[in-house]
Amino acid sequence: MTALPPAPPRNAEELARAVARDGVEFLLVMFVNLHGRPCAKLAPVRTLDQLLSEGLGFAGNCAGALGQSSGDPDLVAIPDVTSYTKVPLQEGLGIIQCDLYVEGRPWPYAPRWILREQLARLADQGRQLKVGAEPEYFLVKRAEDGSIAVADELDTAPSPGYDAGAATRAFDHLSTVSRAIDALGWENYSNDHEDANGQFEHNFGYADALRTADRVVVFRHLARMAAHRNGLVATFMPKPFGHLTGSGLHLHVSLWEGNTSLFTDPADPRGLGTSALGYSFIAGLLEHAPALLALTCPTVNSYKRLSAGADTLSRSSWAPGYATYGGNNRTHLVRIPDTGRIEVRCVDAAANPYLAIAGVAAAGADGIARGADPGDPLTGDLEAAGAGAGLRPLPATLLHAVDELVRDGALRAALGKVPGGEYADYYAAVKREEFAEFHRQVTAWELERYLLA
Repeated sequence: MTALPPAPPRNAEELARAVARDGVEFLLVMFVNLHGRPCAKLAPVRTLDQLLSEGLGFAGNCAGALGQSSGDPDLVAIPDVTSYTKVPLQEGLGIIQCDLYVEGRPWPYAPRWILREQLARLADQGRQLKVGAEPEYFLVKRAEDGSIAVADELDTAPSPGYDAGAATRAFDHLSTVSRAIDALGWENYSNDHEDANGQFEHNFGYADALRTADRVVVFRHLARMAAHRNGLVATFMPKPFGHLTGSGLHLHVSLWEGNTSLFTDPADPRGLGTSALGYSFIAGLLEHAPALLALTCPTVNSYKRLSAGADTLSRSSWAPGYATYGGNNRTHLVRIPDTGRIEVRCVDAAANPYLAIAGVAAAGADGIARGADPGDPLTGDLEAAGAGAGLRPLPATLLHAVDELVRDGALRAALGKVPGGEYADYYAAVKREEFAEFHRQVTAWELERYLLA
């Protein structure tokens, strides 16, 4: 049997021993910006004492979307020693996630702080949020003209989900990523070909919410590294191909008090094994879903996945169109696959995991605080029946979702205050400009449709 990886370090002394044990010579001192893009400096481990005592300075404006201009003081990245990760795909390299400070104070624009604050509110109630993530992505190759195609030219089946042949042809990549996940102690339990041609998913064990967000960031980095070494691109773009199913980041969420799951009730009269508190959490998610989408589906491209319906080669989108919940039914925004946990399916592959999980936690907590009830679960195929059932569609574009976010008091409060205002307004301004930049483009479709009209 393979020996279990050592436990994460708890302090500076244990971190020093860990990097020595692992033969790590350099650390990627890492954090993410608003968009979830990992930013880092490469620090020699011989500077570890200084790194832990003083942190490492960054020009925040250069890192992008962190609430700074060129005239602002440095962002100082202070490592979280418990987040240390040896990079299995690169000898001598480790990653450590950081919290950001400016002039000695936590920087409220930093997504990791936003999640920390939300988790602290739960901790004050004696509660802990645990999350599992299911990251999906495409393996593509890029031509000299910038166009992309599915990396495997033989992967052309109209319904390729779980295709054994395609998975075997991708064995080198899939097994490389799987071994890397296992080497980190994340308990990889499956790796599969997803519903679209060239699309894959790796599953690993759940953990506390902050640790899972860190792992999503590292996982994306590892998948991209593995693909790059084979001359390919691992893309977490939600919808890189118009005719194929898009990529999600489904989150499996549970709330705990010590060793007790607060979502579990074997006597649930609705028959789903879920407690009244769990239903209130679900109700909060459904009520805040239009605003939550701005955080969980954060790009212009995200809404091409959400609004696809069944207009894909496989005849399914696997993305919710309405704020509904049900049992083991993947057409809902919230699925209850088993007692004690829920699956939040309105998160896509591009989501910043810190902001997405913070939003989920805040929406659910608001539902609990108000004792909200989601009503009875819906059954049937919502992709086929949603519009006919009179359900209100989710926001159609990023712009619509952002408008919902700025009006949502619970999510606004959860995102917190920043110098000169509130993070919700800063986030909205960044995303509105992103939408405006997209909207200024004249596409080939428009030329074809309107040039001679």
